[in-house]
Amino acid sequence: MRVVRFHAPGDVRIEDVPEPQPGPGDVKIRVRNCSTCGTDVKIFKFGHHHIVPPRVMGHEIAGEVVATGEGVTGWAPGDRVQVIAAIPCGQCAECRRGRMTVCPNQESMGYHYDGGFAEYCVVPGKVLAVDGLNRIPDGIGFAEASVAEPLACVLNGQELARVGTGDDVVIIGAGPIGCLHVRLARARGAARVFLADLNAERLAAAAALVHPDATIGESTVDDVLKLTDGRGADVVITAAASGKAQEQGIQMAARQGRISFFGGLPKDNPIIACDSNLVHYRELTIVGANGSSPAHNAQALRLIASGAVPVADLITERLPLERALEAFDIVAAGQAIKVTIEP
Repeated sequence: MRVVRFHAPGDVRIEDVPEPQPGPGDVKIRVRNCSTCGTDVKIFKFGHHHIVPPRVMGHEIAGEVVATGEGVTGWAPGDRVQVIAAIPCGQCAECRRGRMTVCPNQESMGYHYDGGFAEYCVVPGKVLAVDGLNRIPDGIGFAEASVAEPLACVLNGQELARVGTGDDVVIIGAGPIGCLHVRLARARGAARVFLADLNAERLAAAAALVHPDATIGESTVDDVLKLTDGRGADVVITAAASGKAQEQGIQMAARQGRISFFGGLPKDNPIIACDSNLVHYRELTIVGANGSSPAHNAQALRLIASGAVPVADLITERLPLERALEAFDIVAAGQAIKVTIEP
């Protein structure tokens, strides 16, 4: 079968490999869609410490069951499924406390196991053990289902930041994650949602799809204060790998506001300036957001299926597997909202 396989930083190949077979407890699927994200581009350029090459990439996976391994029950050929990306162990102290997003033993599709940029993919038994293989609801396609994984991460972030009814929410970063944040914030009852980005072209393209209440360019803090009559935002979500955005998030937060550091920073420059007095006197909350749990994936599918968080129009490029490297270039250049690969 044809796959997109990582060999070394800058060396990702589309090549032929033997078709995989499921072992005991595993499920084999025919991949129908595997969407791309900025992490794929990072892996392509720099590799990842959890990836031992060669490794089939891709972690936003949806397809249909074609075979099951020994001992698997409840799944049959033809079942339409979505696969979690991050696989918690389900056994450690954090998992037992319900904190599966921060499982220290977490493994991932496309990192520890061959991923979804392939015609076929084996879902390991560890995924099934934590209820990480989800049935795709009727009425949504494989492409939409593949977006459940990033939406699950967005859902985790907004739960931690307590986005809710009546909030003024600022999203910094107008990429696919930022667009999902806008739509989920509305679904969670936010009063107004503002979208900010330094890239005017990307901001305009995103705004045309998700219709924020206002867009914000260069003067982020000043613009937020003007839009909120000097009060600031109840929630600020930094959906960009920007230390400056995190610093600005603290500055523009209202009293008892919440700031979500959703986008991680480069490992060689992870330190920001934090005005501790703002945090102290305004009673601010700063939260991180790291991935998603199996339950978040299931909930994300329900949000998509119900129409509460539409995603079909965010998929602006659909490419065959043979054009996957082109897809990485499109993502890196910010020339599309969401790019999906259809093997």
